[in-house]
Amino acid sequence: MQSIKEISLKSWPPGVPTEAQYPLGKVPLAEYLKMRAQEHPDKPAIIFYGRTITYRELDETSNCLANYLLQQGVKKGDRVALFLLNCPQYHIAHYAAWKIGAVIAPCSPLFKEMELEYELNDAGAETLVALDVLYPVAQKVLANTAVKRVITSNLNDFLPEEPTLPITDVMKIKKSPIPGTTDLMDILANGDNRSPDVKVELDDLALLQYTGGTTGLPKGAMLTQFAALFKSATAYANVRVVDSDSIVLAIAPIFHIAGMLVGVDAPILTGATVVLLVGFDPETAMMAIEKYRINRFTATVPMNVAIMSHPNVGKYDLSSLRLTLTMSFGITLTEEIAKQWAEVTKGGILVEAAYGLSETHTFDTFVPLHKIKYGVCGIPNAETDIRIFDFDDHTKELPIGEEGEIAVKGPANFVGYWNKPEATAETLIDGWVFTGDVGRFDEDGYLAFLGRRKEMIKVSGFSVFPEEVELLLCKHPAVAQAAVIPKPDPHKGEVIKAFIILKPGESATAEEIQAWAKQNMSSYKVPAVIEFTDSFPMSGVGKVLRRLLKP
Repeated sequence: MQSIKEISLKSWPPGVPTEAQYPLGKVPLAEYLKMRAQEHPDKPAIIFYGRTITYRELDETSNCLANYLLQQGVKKGDRVALFLLNCPQYHIAHYAAWKIGAVIAPCSPLFKEMELEYELNDAGAETLVALDVLYPVAQKVLANTAVKRVITSNLNDFLPEEPTLPITDVMKIKKSPIPGTTDLMDILANGDNRSPDVKVELDDLALLQYTGGTTGLPKGAMLTQFAALFKSATAYANVRVVDSDSIVLAIAPIFHIAGMLVGVDAPILTGATVVLLVGFDPETAMMAIEKYRINRFTATVPMNVAIMSHPNVGKYDLSSLRLTLTMSFGITLTEEIAKQWAEVTKGGILVEAAYGLSETHTFDTFVPLHKIKYGVCGIPNAETDIRIFDFDDHTKELPIGEEGEIAVKGPANFVGYWNKPEATAETLIDGWVFTGDVGRFDEDGYLAFLGRRKEMIKVSGFSVFPEEVELLLCKHPAVAQAAVIPKPDPHKGEVIKAFIILKPGESATAEEIQAWAKQNMSSYKVPAVIEFTDSFPMSGVGKVLRRLLKP
């Protein structure tokens, strides 16, 4: 019997290497920044609402902050927490920490006091780099943490006098002094812009990427310098997510592992340009695509739909956009949506981005562009082995077509959870990350993600995965989005409750959708209850928070 790896390699793009490609060698990404700055110092690394930060400036400003941190006693291995929105300050702090071998701990800008306090304490961070608009949250908890120094900045610090794109309300808040903190701009104006003299190795810890906390409190996945390099290299080598000619639209939150990979790390490896936006607004995104001739975009399907359905979509030239990788958060990517996207972008390709998770530094699969499929996550990425195992017997591998637990083994796998050996032992077994996710492979070696095992619904003994039912419901002509949760039932144990958002201008009753569902899915998957809504509760990275939906 052929292995899944052998089968998936038959779908590998012709002429594309099956190993990661390192254009300037196997060295940490901070070294890539230094080399790219020497190679093309005046090339834009970041464009932020019209303010251009060149490779030279990004290299030198991150050197200034790195040397300041050294002067403050920050050592190799110390944790530096980043509490920032999408902004150039994030890139500067990210690479400053890495240049001295410090470990970054990105904090969600949506955090409230308890969440921020937990992560700062769990990481043991003594340094915090924060935006002033977020500082009030930090200020309330700093006394309960080990933080010794806070560096703050204002979004206006890197805005031009005349922004080329509409700015958000939070960007209009003017700068004012914050007692007890150090201004990042003072550090950059007065700092030493030479490369710090610290030897950073590829197996050094680089990142504590905190999980979403779906199973208890969030855990810090420990990822190395090599993990960041490797995943950037595979993004470069395979589907050319980012190459040297790329102009990348970065809207996805860059504190999150996926947004970080395509918006912060891979562009440095390839020497690309990032057009960075604080958040998503469909018209601002279209303006940016047209003005800067953006050719790469990593989005979510709701972003794609919002752009395509915007009343002014016809006013903008989106034809530069050749490849958009998207994530099926809230809305599942279908062939119909991809065709619509091709129409508005004059032939641009829209495909599922990847399957991945924090523990593997994401991007574990990709969809070959010569053999695009929808409703799947693609084939295993370069040098990555993905298999399906029995949930109750992790030694029993399941064949093509059977559903089981997704396990990943690859060079970017995390080395464990920070200070949580028991949780590490449960997840990382013999080099495999056992994900808790349910999936199956098809006959071409494409992985289908079916959902989290913990979210599985048991209807009369049958296993039902929310994502599968949501995907089926979205095939109804009137349904734009669907979210599915279990509802306790005295006879069946659980039944399915579906929350439905209808397409604009469409109408349907619960009974009509149920009748349609009975014709198009197994009886135990048909929602027993349907509730119509205008929106779903969403996480900061665009995932539907099913736990906040009421049975």
